[in-house]
Amino acid sequence: MQSGREKAYAYLKESVLTDPAMQDRFLSEQEIADRIGVSRTPIREALLLLAAEDLVRLVPKRGAHIAPLSGREIGELMEMRGLIERFAAQCTTERGTAPVEEMAGILDRQEALRGEAGAQEFLAADHHFHATLVAAVGNTLMSRQHDALRSRQTRAGVRAHYRSGHRHDEVLAEHRKILDGLAADDAAAACAAIDSHLQATRRSLLAA
Repeated sequence: MQSGREKAYAYLKESVLTDPAMQDRFLSEQEIADRIGVSRTPIREALLLLAAEDLVRLVPKRGAHIAPLSGREIGELMEMRGLIERFAAQCTTERGTAPVEEMAGILDRQEALRGEAGAQEFLAADHHFHATLVAAVGNTLMSRQHDALRSRQTRAGVRAHYRSGHRHDEVLAEHRKILDGLAADDAAAACAAIDSHLQATRRSLLAA
């Protein structure tokens, strides 16, 4: 059973931080406490954890602020993802362990998610697509590091997804190219497709 702090942390990270309407706003501890049925103490504890992860900024006498990602942060995020995902592509193609069928199934589900109502699900599937490749390496620490990037990616990604009507189809096409490279056991093609996808993602996030 989840503690109040765990419940508050999960709710803030998965629902509040990924809501485009909450970007650049201060959070009301009491409002969040009322919404999920806990006291303000676990809300504060959860916000301290999120502040330690640089996901919110605690401002004296004002509370927790969800600051938009800066251009530098977006660039660093894409660099980190590129390092991890290219390694995963090289490693799994060399071993013949690329999870092609599983990733194809995720992509099929992602294609069915359209419109604003499916934006957060689309981005969750996006993360699952990439995380599945990284997990296939079998390095738990690497998978944890990659997963830790998810909240920052999702915060910026939801906003970009709402503002760009064509990005949905572009992402699917870019994912398909990554999958084609993996299916062919062609590490160079898979890595090139990953680079192209992350560069396009970076441009989309910066334009949002």
